Amino acid sequence: MRSTRRAALTLAGALGVLAVASPAAAEQPAPSTVGYDVSYPQCDTELPDDAAYAVIGVNGGIATTENPCLAEQWEWAHDSSGAEPAQPRAQLYVNTANPGEVRQQVSTWPRSGATRYGVCDGDNSAACSYEYGVDRAEDDVEMVLDTLGDLPGDAAVTEDDLEGLRWWLDVETMNTWQTDGAAAQRNNRATLEGMTDHLESVGGRVGLYSTGYQWGEIVGDVPAWSSLHGLDSWLAGARSLPGAIANCADAPLVDGGRVVLTQYVEDDLDHNHSCVESVRWPGSAPSGPRG
Repeated sequence: MRSTRRAALTLAGALGVLAVASPAAAEQPAPSTVGYDVSYPQCDTELPDDAAYAVIGVNGGIATTENPCLAEQWEWAHDSSGAEPAQPRAQLYVNTANPGEVRQQVSTWPRSGATRYGVCDGDNSAACSYEYGVDRAEDDVEMVLDTLGDLPGDAAVTEDDLEGLRWWLDVETMNTWQTDGAAAQRNNRATLEGMTDHLESVGGRVGLYSTGYQWGEIVGDVPAWSSLHGLDSWLAGARSLPGAIANCADAPLVDGGRVVLTQYVEDDLDHNHSCVESVRWPGSAPSGPRG
């Protein structure tokens, strides 16, 4: 009897241990919600396998060039987990600039075009600045369609896929901008308006990437009638995840928008933190886990 009772107690104890251990054993680690942004500097770099979403640079460092690894990096972004539901798995960013003050040194400055600011005649004006932005955005869309249109499966980007595609305008002082006072800021703003208007005309969802300081130097205040007003912000400048989380509370680059992403650098790679829990636009797909 004593041996039988001891055996029964031992068995009951073992089952109790298993019962306690089972829920813990069944728990899986939460999926990563980190995002990344990469472009031509990462062409020869092994990219992380834990991306929830990624933003891919279309250009090769300046607004008139193409990232030679655009297709490969886009496919990598498209394979992101989608664990951050507020962020489309694959997004794009484009370089921006306004070389109007050095237009004699470039071949891409427009010489004609009717715009919201009047007719462009090749001079350094708001009209030609706007047209320059339209031209850059047209080229960016063409690059994306030409380079990504023939990719296999759902990774392909065709004209129909432009609807809801997330584009970020990368606005940084390291690029060529006009600098001579308020008129220069107006012209810089006009270029970004031209880019925004064209990208939105093909169905794109446009946001702005910069720091508050750089935006203030390049663009300054944005009037309520501008097509930049109300655009969402992706803020750079943090050196750690806690810093990026804190930057979510910063003011957006333009009134009416939200801070939806913040960037931080870790291990020499740009990481991103989502500041929002839901997408702003119903058409902003693909978001969420892969089916």
